[in-house]
Amino acid sequence: MSLKFITAAVAGAALCWSAAASAPVVLEAREAPAASYYKATFRVGHGCKGSPTTQIKVTLPEGVNTAKPQPKAGWTYAAVKGPVAADPHAGHAGHGDHGPAPTERTAVATWIGGPLADDQYDEFVLMLKLPDAPGATLYFPVEQVCAEGVNRWVQIPAAGQPLRDLKEPAAALKLTPKP
Repeated sequence: MSLKFITAAVAGAALCWSAAASAPVVLEAREAPAASYYKATFRVGHGCKGSPTTQIKVTLPEGVNTAKPQPKAGWTYAAVKGPVAADPHAGHAGHGDHGPAPTERTAVATWIGGPLADDQYDEFVLMLKLPDAPGATLYFPVEQVCAEGVNRWVQIPAAGQPLRDLKEPAAALKLTPKP
């Protein structure tokens, strides 16, 4: 191997490491079909400036009316419930054999426990029923509480503003057309 190649590889690794050190909590899959069931996997890549993560709190956007957590060893799950917003598609089929439309939804999903060390990463999972809104982008503000400090990944871009321009972006999911 040439010295030039090794130097480039080390520089690239350093760049990736510095990006990961400040990376927000993100969704594993950033696109999903509208009106589908979606496995929302929130990736937590680090703690708060060296401090371990002890809580992850995800605010679910309006239109996401079904959320079921995946059990996670060492963590306790709690949900804050809220009313379901008026459905613009009311009167249309869509719930099939799953029973009547919900009147209450999970507004905030929280995992408490761990701790998740700063030098480790983990995933927190919810099964969601997505709204029937192809082309829309849903934003999931996430608060990451650590033994010392808090990271708030809560910024939502203005119309036309790229998510990458935000210092503390919320996790984003683009709804694609139904298959």
